[in-house]
Amino acid sequence: MEIKKVLLSEDEMPRQWYNILADIKMNPPLGPDGNPVNPDQLAPVFPMNLIEQEVSSQRWIDIPDEVLSVYRIWRPSPLVRAYALEKALDTPARIYYKNEGVSPPGSHKPNTAVPQAYYNKVFGIKRLTTETGAGQWGSALAFACSQFGLTCKVFMVRVSFDQKPYRKSMMTAWGAECVASPSTATKAGRDILEKNPDTPGSLGIAISEAVEAAVSDTSGQTRYSLGSVLNHVMLHQTIIGLEAKKQLEKIGEYPNIIIGCAGGGSNFAGIAYPFVYDKIHGKDVAIYPVEPAACPTLTRAPFAYDHGDTAGYTPLLPMHSLGHTFVPAPIHAGGLRYHGMAPTVSQLVDEGMLEPKAVEQLAAFEAGVLFARTEGIIPAPETNHALACLVDEAKKAKEEGKEKVILCNWSGHGLIDLGSYDKYFSGELKDFALSDAEKEKYTSIMANYPKPQHLKSR
Repeated sequence: MEIKKVLLSEDEMPRQWYNILADIKMNPPLGPDGNPVNPDQLAPVFPMNLIEQEVSSQRWIDIPDEVLSVYRIWRPSPLVRAYALEKALDTPARIYYKNEGVSPPGSHKPNTAVPQAYYNKVFGIKRLTTETGAGQWGSALAFACSQFGLTCKVFMVRVSFDQKPYRKSMMTAWGAECVASPSTATKAGRDILEKNPDTPGSLGIAISEAVEAAVSDTSGQTRYSLGSVLNHVMLHQTIIGLEAKKQLEKIGEYPNIIIGCAGGGSNFAGIAYPFVYDKIHGKDVAIYPVEPAACPTLTRAPFAYDHGDTAGYTPLLPMHSLGHTFVPAPIHAGGLRYHGMAPTVSQLVDEGMLEPKAVEQLAAFEAGVLFARTEGIIPAPETNHALACLVDEAKKAKEEGKEKVILCNWSGHGLIDLGSYDKYFSGELKDFALSDAEKEKYTSIMANYPKPQHLKSR
């Protein structure tokens, strides 16, 4: 009998996260004065225990027992062989996907939400604020806060707030407050609404609101929590790839190709970074971050210093960015509609360690439907982007007649995103093209910022 799932016991769950900063060189984040940011400057935004992780160069960081206890609700997650998809594509490739949709919120996001809630709790914080695009991160943080007795306020990008009302219901069920962004609750939100009352919103705007709401609390008991981009977030997500490595070792496999969708970079880093470590040390593996063609940060944006939010509250980060005022087209992959990319992902792309791909919205949904009709599980719109690349690579393996091993991070289910599938089936969805003129308009904002160095880690 064919083995469909490769499982780990709870005792086999990794006890440490992998920190990519031990193995690559990075440009530092910069403050308003152009000098590198020191940890004390981040203290009003994050608790110091997370700041220490953010700047750590220690390769392996222990996972606290309290975090492991909550992880065990759904982890280790299964590694699944996609036999039916392979058959439909008539490919010699062996396709495996890491099913991160088994978590309570249905995505990879709790892998970092749980430790972030824990570290805030032990630091004495009572309340967290955050932003969310499609609502995966907001629901994950709401779940995590409920596990550790914290209150939570989520600023959700307006277009997704309207498109995905049941994400708000999930957050409310876990005790969080969810508001549409831009809102009238912050100066950043009011300023944006005054200029453009009909804006669909953006992750950059929502980040500004969440940061402002955190630092303006004079009690000192509120901090901001981020679901992607920063180093400590990438660190927590590596449990995905570390588990996948163990699972593949059990069946004597190693991937030729690794694929993950990429918005801010967290689920991609989670599956990829443990294998990037191997690549840095000589392993031959192709690693593809896949983004929407409507928000092409890695494939078309410059590697530059830019703010992580629209209002410019955050430090300048060295990243591929379309400009912090960029407002992307209202595609349904709300979690991939971010103007920038994680500095560590951006650095690895700049070094040529990763090969980014861009996928149109319709091609993504076509791949998602194929996956649902073969493997039986309905993917999130974000996950569909990775699947579109996976389908292309499986077809290429057939053309080349090569038995490649493809590993994909299946970052979340689409059961809260069925409205987008309805629009796809009715022909209402369309592709969005970012013109060169529009890209230049937004990226020109970075012209007067410092330029990151092109570093080499090996």
